[in-house]
Amino acid sequence: MTFRYKYFNRDISWLAFNYRVLEEAKNSSLPLYERMRFLAFYSSNLDEFYKVRVAEYRNMAETNGQMEEVSNPAATLQKINFIVSNQMQEFTEIFNNEICPALLDNNIMLYNGKFPDLSEHKAFMHDYFYREVIPYLQPVLIGQGTRMFLRDNRPYFAIKLLSKNPRKTSAKTHKPIYALVKLPTNDLPRFIELPQTGQMRHLVFIDDIIRNDLGELFPGYEIEGAWSIKISRDADLGIDDDFNGDIVKKIRENLVKRKTGLPSSFYHDRNIAPDLLGKLRQIFGFADGELVASDRYLNMHNLLEFPTSLMPGQISDSQKPIHHIELQNNTLFGIVKHHEILLHYPYHSFDYVIKLLNEAAVDPKVEEIKVTQYRVATNSAVVNSLIAAASNKKKVTVFVELKARFDEENNLQMAERMKAAGIQVFYSIPGLKVHAKMALIVRKSGSSYAYLSTGNFNEKTARQYTDHGLFTSDETIINDLTQVFDFLEDQTKIPELQKLLLMQVNLYNEIIRKIDHEIEAATRGEEAHIIMKMNGIQNRKIINKLYEASLAGVRIDLIIRGICCIVPNQSFSRNIRITRIVDCYLEHGRVWIFGPNGANGVYLTSSDWLNRNVNRRIEVAFPIENESIKQEILDIISIQLSDNQTARLIDENLNDNLIPIPENGKKIRSQKEIYDMLLHKNMNKLIS
Repeated sequence: MTFRYKYFNRDISWLAFNYRVLEEAKNSSLPLYERMRFLAFYSSNLDEFYKVRVAEYRNMAETNGQMEEVSNPAATLQKINFIVSNQMQEFTEIFNNEICPALLDNNIMLYNGKFPDLSEHKAFMHDYFYREVIPYLQPVLIGQGTRMFLRDNRPYFAIKLLSKNPRKTSAKTHKPIYALVKLPTNDLPRFIELPQTGQMRHLVFIDDIIRNDLGELFPGYEIEGAWSIKISRDADLGIDDDFNGDIVKKIRENLVKRKTGLPSSFYHDRNIAPDLLGKLRQIFGFADGELVASDRYLNMHNLLEFPTSLMPGQISDSQKPIHHIELQNNTLFGIVKHHEILLHYPYHSFDYVIKLLNEAAVDPKVEEIKVTQYRVATNSAVVNSLIAAASNKKKVTVFVELKARFDEENNLQMAERMKAAGIQVFYSIPGLKVHAKMALIVRKSGSSYAYLSTGNFNEKTARQYTDHGLFTSDETIINDLTQVFDFLEDQTKIPELQKLLLMQVNLYNEIIRKIDHEIEAATRGEEAHIIMKMNGIQNRKIINKLYEASLAGVRIDLIIRGICCIVPNQSFSRNIRITRIVDCYLEHGRVWIFGPNGANGVYLTSSDWLNRNVNRRIEVAFPIENESIKQEILDIISIQLSDNQTARLIDENLNDNLIPIPENGKKIRSQKEIYDMLLHKNMNKLIS
């Protein structure tokens, strides 16, 4: 029987993920600050989405170009804007009708345009306006021939004015006058605390401080209204995948261009006066597809700046990172020489990665250190450790991916610091991004060491993202990794790998072989099982192979946080179950399990199954062969598949569905259960 396979659109599926983030802001069981954080994450995610993906749709629609797996970019763009418009309406309702009343219940009044009585604070706001704000304000009248550049992602007030003295002017000149004022949200706090009244604390957006005295900027005019607007500009740096010129020079030039790129969208308060919106469209040339109806307040990612000291009881109970008992009072070299160690972040402390690099920096037997860097922290402790190693006469080589979007500038700065310290730095490979997370420590004699991870060498994100990191001295892996690093330096040196899987070499074919193995087992009537946990899955060749496996009777469990193009609950996907987990930590680790209980292999990897990972990235997957570590991975995945609190099942309409709690069953929140499991294991090791 021939099936016509179906696929979700990549970006529509991403919007479903971001809506799941928004849903958490409605979760009244969460501490209030946590709910506000989810609103901020939703807003930040959406801004990046418009800068990158929507900008590409718009470019293709305007040039009648073709996008990957999208036949009609213009129609898809229209659908995206329709979905986002509805989501933004819900965002506003959550903020106004749930978050602000909940703040009020905690004796905090955040003025949001719904609480009209600010009279007792007028004097304070007026004083603050003149003392702190007015030096940053530069009103500009707009009209025919106006030339004004709107800054990327900066909120403005679009203002409608009328003369106070209409009798002194002709009827023609008494038409409305329009103006723009850029809000100084990058220069001043977004939230201003007003004088306390009794037990009640009062806060106001700086937007409303400006609204309160906006007339001071336009003497002789009445303010008919002021509405928030902003534009988002195309974030593409214009560096082709196969660019092989001076990458550093190109990045520098194009980072400046990013700030002046073509508009990808125009956000406006949905209540803006129609004539003012028409004037803005006329002057700046905004098309229908660029308009995004939004809220009274833009850039709501600033909710992350809301002062947490006001409600200490509304902060999430933070789980302190577990300090691995075996690694506490021993050298990592000494422990890893005898057996592998797998850490799970942020449940475990990331400090051990720094410790490994620091040990390597001072060990007299260490000759060389090689590391890849995709997204590195500002003022990185990892970079400091590598610089220390170079100062101790170690040969240090770092592969820095300058094309990591939105981290280009920071990566470049860190690379320059390392080069100045004598570290050999390699930049982006033409046609490819080095996305693998790996380090190799080579010693004169005895064991060499490797570190392989699903996440970046970034101590800051390691406190927010769930990832896995393996410390090993396995000689076969060391040999494989040596060849991988040689390949990064010279792509003509194709590695012959025994354990590691490398995209562009053997990874894709080996995964197809693993899936085929499960298909053959199912065909023989044996139990067959595949589990894949990733950030996203899009590649149709892989999806088709999973559909084929489902048809053969292979049970397939997918844990997909973001983009998911697989359509479940179809005749060809009846054995595929797709789970999405959104919780306090960002689920970032990638795990592939083949066969019942991983009998056909358990892998950790840097790779998702998006087209970019398959076609344009250097990715590494590494096997977990130690039986106790393998069981730990299986236990973690089992907990996540049992989650009935923060997990949702994706259905054939891209809806996230609640997972029912079994009768007399236990409520399972996987991130808490995993932490408790790892803490219990650590305590048992301490006792023994």
